[in-house]
This record gives sequence, structure tokens and C-alpha cells, in this order.
Amino acid sequence: MKKLFVGIVATLLLSFSQNSKAQIKQPILPGAYQTSQYLPILQNKRVGLFTNQTATINGKHLIDTLTASGIKIQKIFTPEHGLRGTADAGEKINDEIDAKTGIKIVSLYGKKNTPDATDLLDIDILLFDVQDVGTRFYTYIYSLQYFMEAAMANNKPLVVLDRPNPNGHYIDGPVLEAPFTSGVGRNPIPSVYGMTIGEYALMARGEHWIKMDSAKATQNANWSLTIIRNKNYDHTSLYTLDVAPSPNLPNMNSIYWYATTCLIEGTVMSEGRGTAHAFAYIGHPSIQHQQFSFTPGPRMGAMNSKLYGQKCYGWDLTKIKPPSNKIDLALIIEMYKSFPQKDSFFLRPKTEAPTAYFFNKLAGNATLMEQLKAGVSEADIRKSWQAGLSQFKAKRKKYLLYKDFK
Repeated sequence: MKKLFVGIVATLLLSFSQNSKAQIKQPILPGAYQTSQYLPILQNKRVGLFTNQTATINGKHLIDTLTASGIKIQKIFTPEHGLRGTADAGEKINDEIDAKTGIKIVSLYGKKNTPDATDLLDIDILLFDVQDVGTRFYTYIYSLQYFMEAAMANNKPLVVLDRPNPNGHYIDGPVLEAPFTSGVGRNPIPSVYGMTIGEYALMARGEHWIKMDSAKATQNANWSLTIIRNKNYDHTSLYTLDVAPSPNLPNMNSIYWYATTCLIEGTVMSEGRGTAHAFAYIGHPSIQHQQFSFTPGPRMGAMNSKLYGQKCYGWDLTKIKPPSNKIDLALIIEMYKSFPQKDSFFLRPKTEAPTAYFFNKLAGNATLMEQLKAGVSEADIRKSWQAGLSQFKAKRKKYLLYKDFK
């Protein structure tokens, strides 16, 4: 009897071990991989596809998958950095014809951010697939929001192919305050908001962030939004991107540090643009007590930025592991304290209005700048974020499609 009991236990343990290994090995598959869920929706329709270089299925671009499946792509719409993801940050991009497919490409990061009615006249349904990185100041969530506004205003169904958020396993940072709305922050969300782009779409709709006149909103109240979910993903997942989402986020180290070091774009220091490690090389010529140095210069995707050709001393974050579940606020405090001319640390706008400072637009308020100047501790700065974060977290839960991290 004892041997039988031991045998049963051993069998159960082996089965549990095998099941655990099977679960661990199951790959995370973005929404684009779930072709059986969305190809039937697109069949016999003229499709307007919003995409860039990140929309791949096993290394094959979504455009190729759709055309091979007999889907008619009428137009391609593109965000910041363009279809190939090689244009500079903020570089305006013109419309063109795709050399490979002959499909018209309409830039939504140039003369306009939103498709107009003429762009959508010959389109039956819209499709969105772009990899986001989960920070408020990364512009692709606003590209989605503009696209949603055009879809709703013109009553065109929209299908969003969801993608995992590489920073979707935590929430941190100050929540954007309304006066600081800009191209790097449209809505009251924290710096790191812990949602996939599909979940963000649901929140933008549910919280009435989609802008349109009341007559059209009433007329198109039954507008169709479909989210094709990721497979084997939840908010505890650590997802590794297989395609760089933009030229200055070349690897996962930069993507993880970006949530912290994007704030450096609002200062006179180099955030590493013009090097192979943007957002992981941080420095300035005047910080000469640091041994590490780098010299930024023009390169694809970063032809123009700060301090090109000047030797900068500072921090090599490729050698430092980023925090796993928070912004490294202590590092920002250290960088400010290390800068010798503190009155010129923040990029100064033409007007001294707090809303004009780029640092404040990135932070989402004027408070963080003043806290850094005043030498407020990390603990007290974080304490000042808590009320806003608590309100956001309660709101966020209504729109989650995946198991949360707590």
C-alpha cells in the first residue's frame, strides 16, 4: 500500500512538473498571430491599415500576411518614425507610395495627425497594429487615439491587434495634470500606466477621451471597436520585443530605462541620442567627475539632437540593471545634483510659463521640477504621486483584458 501511495505521489509530481514546464514554454503571441479571429472580419473589405515596422508575425510583416491571405489593403497609415521606423523623433513625414506593394501611404505624423473624411471615403474597415512601450510620453498611444477619433467620426469599424506591453508589469510616476497636455501627454495617466495598447483603447473610449462633436458622437454611438487579444500574456509577463519599436529604443535595456531617462530630454544633458545606446547613455560635457564618457553624433534615426560632437561625461546604464517595478527617481535626483550649473539644468523655453517647459510636459506637472530644485527626498516625491496613482489604478481596472500583477 505504501509503495502504491509513493507511486501515485511520484506520478502526480511528474505530471505537475511537466504541466509547469509546458506553461513556462508557451510563447506570448501578440494579437496579430490570431489570424483566425480577424481575417474573416476583413474579407471582401477595403482595409485601411495603421502600422509600422513592428507589426510582424514570426518575422513576416503583417502587410505580407494580409495580402497573401487575399485581404485588400486600400491604404497604409503611419505614425512617428514612418512605416520603416527609421525617421528621426519628431521628423515630419510626407505621404508616398510603398515601393514594394504600390499601396498609398498616408503619414499621420506630418501635415496631420488624423485621417480626414477624404482619406476614409474608399475604406470599409480600419485595422491598427503598432508595438507600444507603455510610457505616457511615447506617442503611439496618441496615434491610436487620433485614429479612433477618425474612425468614430466617420463610422468606420476599427480592429486593434493588441500587443504586449514590455513595461506592463507596473505603474509609476506622476499622473498628467490637465494644463500640461501636449503631444507627449494627452490624458490623465501616469508616466508608466501598465496597460496594453488594446486596453488603452478601451479606456480612451470608456473615459470619453475621444474628441468629436456631439452630433457625430450621438449619430455613431454604436461604432464598432474590436480588440484581438494577446495569447499567453498577462500583466506579470516580461515580454521581449523582437523588433525595435523606434530607432532610439534599439534594445530592451533602452526600453526599460526609457521610463526614467526620457525625462532627461527636458534638460540640457544628452539622453544618448546619436549613440548606439539612446536613453542608456546620459551625460554632459560639464560633468567631469564621472569617468564614463561618450560623444554623440548624427546617425540614422537621430540626425539632430543635443551636444553632437561634444564629449559628454556621465552614466553608462547599459552596465546597470534598471529597477523592475518603478521609475529610478533616485537616479534623476543624482543627475540633477551632479550638474554644476543647476540654474541651467532644465531646457529653458521662450516663455517662462511652467506649461512651456518641456521637462514639465514630460513629467506631466510643474511640481517635479520644483521638487528637484528644492532637494525634496525621493520618498516625499513619491508620496506626492500617491493620490493620483490610486485614482488611476481604480479607473484602470475597469478596462483590463488580462490578469493583473496584483
